[in-house]
Amino acid sequence: MTDVLVDSNVILDVLTEDPQWFEWSAQRLTEYADQGMLVINPLIYAEISIGFNQVEELEAVLPTDFFRRDPLPYEAAFLAGQSFLEYRRRGGDRRSPLPDFYIGAHAAVSGMPLLTRDGNRYQTYFPSVQLITP
Repeated sequence: MTDVLVDSNVILDVLTEDPQWFEWSAQRLTEYADQGMLVINPLIYAEISIGFNQVEELEAVLPTDFFRRDPLPYEAAFLAGQSFLEYRRRGGDRRSPLPDFYIGAHAAVSGMPLLTRDGNRYQTYFPSVQLITP
């Protein structure tokens, strides 16, 4: 059994019934929930919250018996900042969301695999993270 950090895009695929990604994302969530605990953090929670008017609605679709809520470790904040700085030095767009770097850093310092559809940036800046991608 292993814990898996779940990127918001995978959860949003299921919640929005995305025509391209729903099946893949739903299957991966089921598969990894059967093997261990699905984990989210405050940034993932915030990214998903945009589609809801009430916190109770969000809580209903992210039940705590299915999604464990972990805090962001301070070590992850440091690593996120350093990785974002490297990204900018390489000419990365200033508009790129810093939350993606926090999510990757959280997976890195916690030693959790990351379930995501967007593996390129994570692979580049967090090569130690096991990525679960299409």
